[in-house]
Amino acid sequence: MQKAINYFKIEGKPIECKAFGHGHINYTYKITSDTGKEYILQRINKNVFKDPEALMENVSAVSEFMRTRVSDQRSALHFIPAEGGIYYYKDDRGEYWRVYEFVGGFCLEAAETEEDFYESAIAFGNFQEMLSDFPAHKLHETIPEFHNTINRYALFEDALEHDMCNRAKTVEAEIGFIMARKGEAGTLQRMRESGELPLRVTHNDTKLNNVLLDPQTRKALCVLDLDTVMPGLSLYDYGDSIRFGASTASEDEKDLSKVQINLDLFRTYTLGYMRACPSLTPMEIRMLPWGARIITLELAVRFLTDYLEGDQYFKTAYPEHNLVRARTQLKLVADMEAHWGEMEAIVAETAKSLNYEL
Repeated sequence: MQKAINYFKIEGKPIECKAFGHGHINYTYKITSDTGKEYILQRINKNVFKDPEALMENVSAVSEFMRTRVSDQRSALHFIPAEGGIYYYKDDRGEYWRVYEFVGGFCLEAAETEEDFYESAIAFGNFQEMLSDFPAHKLHETIPEFHNTINRYALFEDALEHDMCNRAKTVEAEIGFIMARKGEAGTLQRMRESGELPLRVTHNDTKLNNVLLDPQTRKALCVLDLDTVMPGLSLYDYGDSIRFGASTASEDEKDLSKVQINLDLFRTYTLGYMRACPSLTPMEIRMLPWGARIITLELAVRFLTDYLEGDQYFKTAYPEHNLVRARTQLKLVADMEAHWGEMEAIVAETAKSLNYEL
């Protein structure tokens, strides 16, 4: 750590280094220099991110672009260049390090009020808007085919065919539900390929805990954790936010009677996201409910695929954990379908209130 920080162009000399945060992927430390300036130093987890250099090319390009679009510099992460002008340092053990300025604020694991969820919508909508004219096609696809639901179904069917853990016979109802929706599941991917939906910069991890809030005003300051930034569709980010934040139950709730779509929170997030991102096209707006529905279905497919393959990807706490997760997402999809007309009406009403043309 001490050697790594000296390769970055920080103000002053580092005098204190402490472990920081509760992240489970990268190793994170807070650095204080003798000028009082504070920084975050991270060692990138190569087991998760196989190409740290491509990752940092994405992160640095996007963050520097955003910094030219904001008046409050707290609204975009500021990564510090290392020697040679690149935004990472590779040590003699092959480990990759990066540094960015520390911004005071706080994050929430779950919304404590409806306003908190609204602020997350503002944050991710602003993120999308600031990057609306960024050349997304120039970004590396650091996780290939991440939201290609057609490919996710192909992987699911392969896992089903091989049934390596002899689990398929116990999940026939779930398999039937998933396969009955195979055609509609590929809708976003087909619209991406046809150009009906514009290619954008997407965050791909739009949980509330990736939004930094101002401790005085509780308003959104910026979006954190840019490691999964890639080219994609706005509906990926919007859909994942709804899937995670507008559900009435946690991702691994066993009692499916508790799993529903909260339409009030759906309305709240939709208003914030659309208000903060006026560059959304009429087609993107019309497809917002589909973003929520398809991304939720996609994650269910991923959970069940992993269950069939013996829980190799997602961390599990007990043998049927991935199955419980899959069932929760499928129940949420079913509840969205039951309230489909209301979801579409909410989007249309919100668009009208904001003078969007559909």
